[in-house]
Amino acid sequence: MENQSENSDGKPSSDPTSESATLLDLTSYQLRDLESVELPPSLTELDLTTNRLSALDPRIGQLPNLKKLSLRQNLITDASVVPLSSWQLISDLEELVLRDNQLKKIPNVVIFKKLLVFDVSFNEISSLSGLSKVSSTLRELYVSKNEVTKMEEIEHFHELQILELGSNRLRVMELLENLKNLQELWLGRNRIRTVNLCGLKCIKKISLQSNRLTSMMGFQECVALEELYLSHNGIVKMEGLSTLVNLRVLDVSANKLTEINDIENLTKLEDLWLNDNNIASLEGLAEAVSSTREKLTTIYLERNPCAKSPNYISTLRQIFPNIEQIDSEVYA
Repeated sequence: MENQSENSDGKPSSDPTSESATLLDLTSYQLRDLESVELPPSLTELDLTTNRLSALDPRIGQLPNLKKLSLRQNLITDASVVPLSSWQLISDLEELVLRDNQLKKIPNVVIFKKLLVFDVSFNEISSLSGLSKVSSTLRELYVSKNEVTKMEEIEHFHELQILELGSNRLRVMELLENLKNLQELWLGRNRIRTVNLCGLKCIKKISLQSNRLTSMMGFQECVALEELYLSHNGIVKMEGLSTLVNLRVLDVSANKLTEINDIENLTKLEDLWLNDNNIASLEGLAEAVSSTREKLTTIYLERNPCAKSPNYISTLRQIFPNIEQIDSEVYA
């Protein structure tokens, strides 16, 4: 912690030099309020992670240089954050973290015209209604582990690079057309049945783990894709991968695959996860991975019928000369 010390009662006390402090980190002090804490006007970052705050100290709104505010893991409610919308003096805030609190709706943050990072994950939010008021400058949006049922009010986020909506109740992928700068899309643990990426040609990471997919089709236009996570679905066939020539990591474990297909063009593939499927034999594997056999360093095939064959490990090591890991076994 910068320019902070502790009193005998365990509460933070300010150092005399704190007038010039720019970072105040009060993580895990279990504070119920900030009465014992000095808030120097020079602060640019205020981290209040893991406390017991149920209200916002009005002095926070008097910090003209504040750029980052974290209220992660507190007792903040919808009523608690209402004052934020009128704190004009901190309207240049760039990062606001309200993760792991007691919010039931997206808070009104329209005042923050330069916001880059907004995190309301691990709350009880049931709708994305209110996102339309969030600044279009946003680069990272986190709304994971809530109760959201529909993708909405995200069309104006032209600068968005990371969108995290995992562990919600989403059934349909939609309104992604305008997110042309999106680099990462995290939608794991939802109820999505069909891939609809609206031609996101810049995206590099996609997670649709633990959904209800039965097909891999829909990624063909994502030509910049480097990491694709599709484990724990109901996919029966490897297909639609031939255009993903930049793919480095492919995870299709825990599906219903019986063969390894459509990865001949993936010359940059390093990690291939195929465990917990129904792949019966290693026959034809060498041909399927002919263009990536030198590059591949990690492969998982455990808990497939083929993993019980007597020459399982030796065959894989022969196919992949630079392999470093087969299942849980690491090779020097």
